[in-house]
Amino acid sequence: MAKQTVLVVDDESGQRRITETVAARAGYGTVEAEHGQAALDVLNGARGKSIDAVILDYNMPGKTGIEVLRELRPQFPQLPVIMLTAHSSVSTAVEAMRAGASDFLLKPASPDRIIRALQSVLDEKTPGGELRPLTEKLPDSLAFADIVGRDAGFRAALAVAEKAAQKNVPILIEGESGVGKEVVAQAVHAASPRTRKPLVIVNCGALPSNLVESVLFGHEKGAFTGAVDRHVGRFGEADGGTLFLDEIGELPLDAQVKLLRALQTGQIEPVGGRGHVTVDVRLIAATNRNLAEEVREGRFREDLFYRLGVVPVTIPPLRARRGDIAALAHHFIRRLGAEEGVNARDIDQDALALLEAYGWPGNVRQLQNALFRAAVLCDGAKLTVVDFPQLAGVAARRPQAAPATEPARTASDLSAEVSLLGDDGKLRRLEDLEAEIIRKAIHHCRGRMSEVARRLGIGRSTLYRKLGEMAVTDDFGGHDDDVRNVA
Repeated sequence: MAKQTVLVVDDESGQRRITETVAARAGYGTVEAEHGQAALDVLNGARGKSIDAVILDYNMPGKTGIEVLRELRPQFPQLPVIMLTAHSSVSTAVEAMRAGASDFLLKPASPDRIIRALQSVLDEKTPGGELRPLTEKLPDSLAFADIVGRDAGFRAALAVAEKAAQKNVPILIEGESGVGKEVVAQAVHAASPRTRKPLVIVNCGALPSNLVESVLFGHEKGAFTGAVDRHVGRFGEADGGTLFLDEIGELPLDAQVKLLRALQTGQIEPVGGRGHVTVDVRLIAATNRNLAEEVREGRFREDLFYRLGVVPVTIPPLRARRGDIAALAHHFIRRLGAEEGVNARDIDQDALALLEAYGWPGNVRQLQNALFRAAVLCDGAKLTVVDFPQLAGVAARRPQAAPATEPARTASDLSAEVSLLGDDGKLRRLEDLEAEIIRKAIHHCRGRMSEVARRLGIGRSTLYRKLGEMAVTDDFGGHDDDVRNVA
């Protein structure tokens, strides 16, 4: 398979190099552009046909990211564009999505999230929205009583965390990506005696290996090339409060040694320092890995594992608590409905049934992201199945038993010619023909909307708009003529 190429557009050379390096290490080819016009020149030039995706900075001198996006969309309707920005307002996300962005990430985005964003937009087999969602800008801090979910296993895990919150002991939160480990950590801090002190969050997976010690423990001025000022480090920032180390399993072994020493002694040694600094920090760690297995494989220190896991809390995946999906959906929609530029205020039962039937490999984070995307692009006040075309496509690929009263659909049924004449012998309306073509294309491509748009020669946003305008619906379960127009 030919290497896919990513165009990285950012006026900050350092950020551009970091993004290029992440993409290159993930196996992608890269092309860079230092401003918007340069990106358009690349796309319109000889190398344009080789570009498979674009990572585009939102705020650039000259043409902004939004202006570049609006200019390239008519010429490249199917080109995936990931918007990267330091601006955290929901209105910015709404503007980007409506201009045609395929995804939206906040700086600094971790390598893992950049890679998963590229995989999501370039590989139609990968469900979208597995990155930290667009809704990451909305406040997430909740008390335990406010966390949504009534599943018995989930509430039992929260009960353990809430009880441990009052004690000054380490907590290890385990669970798949997106289950809400950070939300639980925030609730622990809010319920602890340290609630008025800082909560410092560190994503260990986003730390460059050569800077881990500096970020965590600080450094003195001149300790290494580029250390132009003294830095207290995350432990120093969290003094008196709580330090949350997310993705703790990504920490290098040499850094694990120093973390263990800090937990045992309450002292840290800044890089380039001549002595130790005493800190008072309550530690919460989280991982999506099996740390016991990591210990057996020699990738994680056994003594640190036991030190961190004084109180283990395991958060179940969303597929194990499907009864919470409806409540979560209503919760997220209420929060989103209060944001400027979002019209959706409710969701219908068919759409809820679709959400409950989906597997959610990205868990609550993916559900939140899917609802945000749907709400941003929805012009009505209520979300319907039409607003979740990608989920409907995935559901369509699941084997379903044909109804006993109807014969199974065959390939020849779907490849039959579209008739220009109706049953009355008169020419059918153009919009009726278009609706039937789109329906047949969805069936033929087994619900893969990117493939449908590519085969029909239109952009995905255009396809979704047409689906909404014509109310083309299909349960993918055997109703071959389920196409209708709504006035």
